[in-house]
Amino acid sequence: MSASKSLYEHDGIPVGPLKIIAVDGCQPLCETIDRYIVDWRRARRDERHDTAHFAEYYLDSYLVEAKEPRFGSGEAKGELNASVRGDDVFIVVDVCNYSVTYKMNGMQNRLSPDDHFQNLKRVIAAVGGKARRINVIMPFLYESRQHLRSGRESLDCALALQELADMGVENIITFDAHDPRVQNAIPLLGFESVMPAYQFIKAFTENEKDLHFDKDHMMMISPDEGAMRRVVYFASILGLNAGMFYKRRDYTRIEDGRNPIIAHEFLGQDLEGMDAILVDDMISSGDSVLEVARELKARKCGRLFVFATFGLFTNGLEKFDRACEEGLIDRIYTTNLIYQMPELADRSWYVSVDMSRYIALLIDTLNHNDSISGLLDPSERIHELIGK
Repeated sequence: MSASKSLYEHDGIPVGPLKIIAVDGCQPLCETIDRYIVDWRRARRDERHDTAHFAEYYLDSYLVEAKEPRFGSGEAKGELNASVRGDDVFIVVDVCNYSVTYKMNGMQNRLSPDDHFQNLKRVIAAVGGKARRINVIMPFLYESRQHLRSGRESLDCALALQELADMGVENIITFDAHDPRVQNAIPLLGFESVMPAYQFIKAFTENEKDLHFDKDHMMMISPDEGAMRRVVYFASILGLNAGMFYKRRDYTRIEDGRNPIIAHEFLGQDLEGMDAILVDDMISSGDSVLEVARELKARKCGRLFVFATFGLFTNGLEKFDRACEEGLIDRIYTTNLIYQMPELADRSWYVSVDMSRYIALLIDTLNHNDSISGLLDPSERIHELIGK
């Protein structure tokens, strides 16, 4: 079977009629996902799909509208506009979408990650246990940075996953989890932390010129110990060397909820004149990324590119504008898995990595109860891409 056939064609019977629900804030992404699946299923139509096992297999849309209206006090409820009894339901939620607002006591409020997670639970409650199976696609794993205990602290991510398990969720798909070991909190559930490596390399090769994927011209860089797993994967696939910074922190003080970084120390070979690719799971305020960029430029690296699955940019874009004007960073790549502020589209230093087609592949494959291992390991496709 060819690689394309294994990705797009399925021999299995669907778990149930497919339904996709977008929690408020995910509608644009889910509409694109829906169009992909509609087109693929029309293209693969054959006689066996007219049997009872493939009921509702061909629809003009697989989306089910969900609403989370709020009362004047700020309290809310979940509503569905159609029945999902016996269906294979995929609920998509973006806990980072701060553009969604609601009114409470006449004042405008923005939804926080807590609000989005609560809305997810409201939608699951509206399903009411009538679905054949409930799957949650949460690209940015809720509270994923609070995944371990280092003192008298809560374990928010583990508690959230257990809540979803108690509500009947069978599969959770997330992307580039801060620490995928948090799945140990729900050992009997399906949990996948997907790394969008192929999509990054594809966008990278389409947007940059004069790239040389060899150890003499390019190097993968980890900004800290936590990101080393991602960097080693990229370096192994691309045949490059890896370098790492580690953060020396002042553990006697806490600033903005964390121990301040004193210095970044580099472990790796000389990279003078070499292109460097800095890989991390997210850009939050951006201070750490820019500090590492200065350290790399001080070591006379050539072009510097940044791959970050989630571009939060919590403190705005101005500091990145200045960094690119100064020549610290050539290009930043982040995915569209979470809300992207409109101003990003105007930045010449920014490239959005589209993930909608990939999520559609995951949903379509899981709905047929087929293995997604071929989608989770894109090494062959990356090698083909680099070969071209």
